[in-house]
Amino acid sequence: MRNPRVTPSESLPILAPLPGWITATPAETLEAAAFKSGATLAHLTLATADDLVPQALWRDRLALAAAEVSARISGRREGAAALRDALNLTKAGDDSGPAGNILRQWSRAVSRPISVSNLGRALVGVAPERIALSLDATAPTPVDRAAQVIEAVLTDNPRDEIAALILADAVLSLTLGWDHLLPLLGPVMTARDLRLRGDDLRLACHRSAVNGVGQALPLGSTLARAAARLHAAVPKLRAKGAARAVEMFLSQDALTPVALARAMPGILSDRAARRLCERLVELGALRELTGRDTFRLYGV
Repeated sequence: MRNPRVTPSESLPILAPLPGWITATPAETLEAAAFKSGATLAHLTLATADDLVPQALWRDRLALAAAEVSARISGRREGAAALRDALNLTKAGDDSGPAGNILRQWSRAVSRPISVSNLGRALVGVAPERIALSLDATAPTPVDRAAQVIEAVLTDNPRDEIAALILADAVLSLTLGWDHLLPLLGPVMTARDLRLRGDDLRLACHRSAVNGVGQALPLGSTLARAAARLHAAVPKLRAKGAARAVEMFLSQDALTPVALARAMPGILSDRAARRLCERLVELGALRELTGRDTFRLYGV
């Protein structure tokens, strides 16, 4: 007899989507765009106040989306699957290549609280003084501060788009009162946007803030439901370390069974980790992300 699949409660709340008046048409003027982005960010703050979303996983999944956009801006063709492989299937100490390094920058940026030292760990080669200046931006609104950072970074180094976007999202998050970076601009801004300056860049950033939140909210709802399924699956698992494994899946975009086992030496073997992942897939609480028979990655 097949085991029943884990399903969340039908009453599980979801994050409220943006009001239609915000998303109906793009703002044509800077003033209108600033008003809409302000309303959007206020809505995001209220929608996430109950902490229904697994925050670390939300940040990491948005980091993947931002890395995919950053790869395109850098002239690369790797999509999400190739970026995941480059980062997660590279042995410790080995070079994960340009694509993996792009995702590593974003993943490191979101994994620790915003600070000069933590961002310096993500943005290798960016001077601490530049990071500090970015975090101290003083424009009138959070989005204006992000635009100010993008313009300053790219004026100094026109090819440093990834650093500009990471620092812009960092100052945006910090100004909103968050201690971790939530990628909102990174997943939606384009190379064309980043070539703009002055009020044109500010307008693009305000529009991008609306678009970024519009993408982040439904993803947050999806992850909230995934978290419910994973937590509901724990009592059905016999493997030692299962509860800790579930928490790891709720903090990272993708994991290999080997990574799970290495995180719990003496508790979970490689084979037991594979069986645990397969069991969670069987229960409908986890997905195998690659479609391969070997070198598999798992995530919600």
